[in-house]
Amino acid sequence: MQKLISLSLLLVLLVSCQRVLKPSGWDTTQVEIARDEYGVPHIFGKRDADVAYGLAWAHAEDDFETIQKTVLAGKGLVGRVFGEQGAGVDFFVHLLETKKIANEKYEETFSPEFKKVLEGYAAGLNDYALAHPEEVLYQPAFPINPKEIASAYILSLAQMSGADRAVQAIVNGNVDLIPEDTLPKGSNAIAIHSSRTDSGETFLAINSHQPLEGPVAWYEAHLQSEEGWNILGGLFPGGAMIFHGANEHLGWAHTVNSPDFLDLYQLEINPEDDDEYRVDGEWLELEERIVWLKVRLWDLITLPVPKKVWKSIYGPTLVTEQGAFAIRLGALERIGAPEQWWRMNKARNFSEWKAAMSTMQLTNFNTVYADKYDTIFYVSNGLLPKRTPGFDYLGTVPGTTKKTLWTEFHDFAELPQQVNPPSGYLFNTNHSPFKATGFEDNLFPDDYPLEMGFDLRDNNRSLRFRELMPDSGTISWEQFERIKYDQTLPADLAFRTNMSSLFSLDSARYPEIEKQIKVLKNWNKEAAVDSEGAAVFAFIYYYWWDEFAKTGRSFETVLSEKEAVQGIQAAKLHFETHFGKELVTLGEYQKLVRGDKVLPLWGIDDVLTTIRSTPWENGRRKAAQGESYILMVKFGEGLPVMESINVYGSSNRPESPHYADQMERFVNRELKPMTLDKAEVLKTAKRVYRPGE
Repeated sequence: MQKLISLSLLLVLLVSCQRVLKPSGWDTTQVEIARDEYGVPHIFGKRDADVAYGLAWAHAEDDFETIQKTVLAGKGLVGRVFGEQGAGVDFFVHLLETKKIANEKYEETFSPEFKKVLEGYAAGLNDYALAHPEEVLYQPAFPINPKEIASAYILSLAQMSGADRAVQAIVNGNVDLIPEDTLPKGSNAIAIHSSRTDSGETFLAINSHQPLEGPVAWYEAHLQSEEGWNILGGLFPGGAMIFHGANEHLGWAHTVNSPDFLDLYQLEINPEDDDEYRVDGEWLELEERIVWLKVRLWDLITLPVPKKVWKSIYGPTLVTEQGAFAIRLGALERIGAPEQWWRMNKARNFSEWKAAMSTMQLTNFNTVYADKYDTIFYVSNGLLPKRTPGFDYLGTVPGTTKKTLWTEFHDFAELPQQVNPPSGYLFNTNHSPFKATGFEDNLFPDDYPLEMGFDLRDNNRSLRFRELMPDSGTISWEQFERIKYDQTLPADLAFRTNMSSLFSLDSARYPEIEKQIKVLKNWNKEAAVDSEGAAVFAFIYYYWWDEFAKTGRSFETVLSEKEAVQGIQAAKLHFETHFGKELVTLGEYQKLVRGDKVLPLWGIDDVLTTIRSTPWENGRRKAAQGESYILMVKFGEGLPVMESINVYGSSNRPESPHYADQMERFVNRELKPMTLDKAEVLKTAKRVYRPGE
């Protein structure tokens, strides 16, 4: 009986209780949402805070579920909704102490003006949750407050700085981290100075290669207030401002960069007291605490699971069978990235925009800038520690001396950057910051500390861009768009794995794959939908990617002739099995899929029109990452001329007419015209309303 009573009490304690969510009382008469023919929200408000409220409401109308996942992560509540899988995210939050950091640093970090923006955004989400309780994933998660929004930003930027991979490496007992730039990723950013265009306008291409769905998939919005906020661009679920885009005066694009943002330290634990670790000959106490992960078992019941985490002077620490390891990164030191983005949103010229960048709150990203005042600019931005030379910071760092314990960051002026180079263009495709423009104008890596860890390599996209971009003369807008939409690999491939053996096989030696060998030899390396060579190459590329991942083999390798043959044989067998023929086109093999809509899709990894796909059904693959939100901008007289496309549509709700209405335009490379002109937006809008109407 006693056991039965104890179990009953436990179940009562584990049942999720409901909180009362009250209306915010926000004056929604100051907020107006206009939906254009593609469902893109143009949000107008009296104050910036009103616009933030409207953005939260409009985005929730289109994708409340994904926004909630971001919110739940910031609050450490994912396990309560998604069970054991979500508990892993919660453990990450507890280990990094993002909620604690947000609470401690919020008041001192953010200005009173920006706090109102976060308050407006939080109020919009809370009011939407109150009005749509049936859509709420976990009622006790609401109301959300601005500090919890800040926690979500910290978590996201820490992840983008590599903290998740570092933690995973420690947990898996493998502290030799995989360099970030071997992992699937991409993005393109291009700025052409007005002196290099036939129209005398400045061109900007914002061309990110993000996952097509999920918490870091792009959402397009136009934000305009009477306080000087007027910008169109992309943001992620939970974002309260544009992350990259263009306003009346200027614009910028981000791409992922990979200098050394994070250090992984190995501690020396006292063999006689496992709560102590040695630093400079002195034993220090290792802080230990228990975190309780709430794991959902059934609809109304969660199970509390205890986990130990530690903290040393170096940062969040884990103790495993392999040893004790700590991680240290700037994303846990500075949390003002949201306000920096907001100030970039509102900048009216290069000086104001650069002043926002110089606050050094944004932890990473290459950034390419252009404006209507004949300025282009590039910086490989990041919170890079000032490290003591003499240690291998790319590997595991000794956590036994304070010499490796950095406390300061390099200033913005110390980062690799260029403004208006004589060549007249700047670009980044996730390659080296020392190859951002014409060869004669490039920066020198020796001018920057080795400990910064900047990449020195080209990739296929950077090489191909230089093949296409003329050294002199002017280019037209049509040429600029053709460069952006190019889908051909460069003459000399720059994959980390040398795959030249695929193109040098003697078909007479391998008659059973003679057709495939000849197709690869004759392939123009263009990833077109009607290309058989692109399909064969794509299959082999993913085949060996998977094999390397299974075996742990380094991507820095050479594909042997035997392995080239093995890959081609596997491609032939796959196509015969699933398509009934030896060769198929890329459009038959690779699809863009959304609901019931299935379209043939161009693109492979590391062409300018990057597409990465995953296995789908009937032997086919579907796009998962790459070309997603695209914004092309011309800066000249008056408002900028803007064209954009989002891979699927503006809504993540299957019942919405805008769930997949941009797909055909996307595959046909037809951008849609966009504007910052409020009068034009309202004149052509399909619906104009206020939140709650």
